[in-house]
Amino acid sequence: MLDFITWTADPAIFSIFSREIRWYGLFFAIGFLIGYQIEDKIFKHDKAPEGWVDKIFIYTIIATVIGARLGHCLFYGWDYYSQHPIEILKIWEGGLASHGGAIGIIIAILIYSKKVTHKNPLWAFDRLVIPTALVGALIRMGNLMNHEIYGHPTHLPWGFRFIENITAWRQGMEPIFSAPSHPTQIYEALCYFIIFLLLMYMYWKKNAGQRQGLIFGVFLVGVFFSRFCIEFLKNNQEEFEENMILNMGQLLSIPFVIFGIYLIIRALKQPIDTGAIIYKKH
Repeated sequence: MLDFITWTADPAIFSIFSREIRWYGLFFAIGFLIGYQIEDKIFKHDKAPEGWVDKIFIYTIIATVIGARLGHCLFYGWDYYSQHPIEILKIWEGGLASHGGAIGIIIAILIYSKKVTHKNPLWAFDRLVIPTALVGALIRMGNLMNHEIYGHPTHLPWGFRFIENITAWRQGMEPIFSAPSHPTQIYEALCYFIIFLLLMYMYWKKNAGQRQGLIFGVFLVGVFFSRFCIEFLKNNQEEFEENMILNMGQLLSIPFVIFGIYLIIRALKQPIDTGAIIYKKH
């Protein structure tokens, strides 16, 4: 039996008028479509006014794309993008950071809560993060298809040999394979999917939506602590991280984990909010 997996997936599914349709974009879109359906059921269960779910969907998509792009440019490539600001707009060339996306969503939900729900933002966060965990899992599978964000060499039997010269290989050159490496994209995807199942269980079976901030807190701790741990196995994304004890992904994860722990403790100390699922339509 082989002691490694040679990964030769093409990042593109097909092309339309010279424009590639990529697995990454497809997984991203599928995640949002499924996420919308889940969110719609949650909002209907809570008897929220019509239109709230459509608006949170729009706010979230815009915030995710803008936040993830700016996060990549600011956290991982500021030396370059500060000198070439127009390049920030070229999102189709790649470069998204999940921490930036998370910050963008937080800002968007604060605005959404003020303008739409007129409720504590934790109400929206508790409901939004449930499908968000699933979207995160699908995005990491997109990273797998792109041969990117993988880990250190490993002797484990599930090590993947990724194509390092993916662009040149797609132009007809012979592939240059990495050493068998940790498929950290799969590790993260599995963690996020388990978190998604946990949050669904908490909301539908344990009525955790009545404890303001509890689901959001579990999401933050689960996702970003998983990310923090897996980063120890992952190759650094930028050269400046080589001399750091903790890389940028880990440093950015710590505040989210701390805030998540605070929300969990706070939620468990607060009385149950029985009004969280009772609304009258406007």
